[in-house]
Amino acid sequence: MENDWKKRLGVVYSTNPDFAYQEASTQEAETLPPAKQRLIVGIDRRNRGGKQVTLVTGFVGRDEDLKELGRALKVRCGVGGSAKDGEITIQGDLRDKVTALLKDLGYNAKRGN
Repeated sequence: MENDWKKRLGVVYSTNPDFAYQEASTQEAETLPPAKQRLIVGIDRRNRGGKQVTLVTGFVGRDEDLKELGRALKVRCGVGGSAKDGEITIQGDLRDKVTALLKDLGYNAKRGN
């Protein structure tokens, strides 16, 4: 549908009959190969009700690849977690194990704090 009003919410009305609304396209960054990724594995205790989580930051790439890596880490560690906004969250303090798993997968991982 060329004239879908939901895509144009917040756009000021134009009286020009030849006006064609153009959407702003967002492109995701291309996923870097594992050897070029610089991942930092740290621990986070803030705003989590006193629970500790292992936080993997520094991933550059598509959200699908981030979620796939997060799923692999969660399965190998046997815990829950999430992968969004360029971060992978693993429940519990598993910094050493996650760092070793990432290095086995070929990533340039470093243990933080």
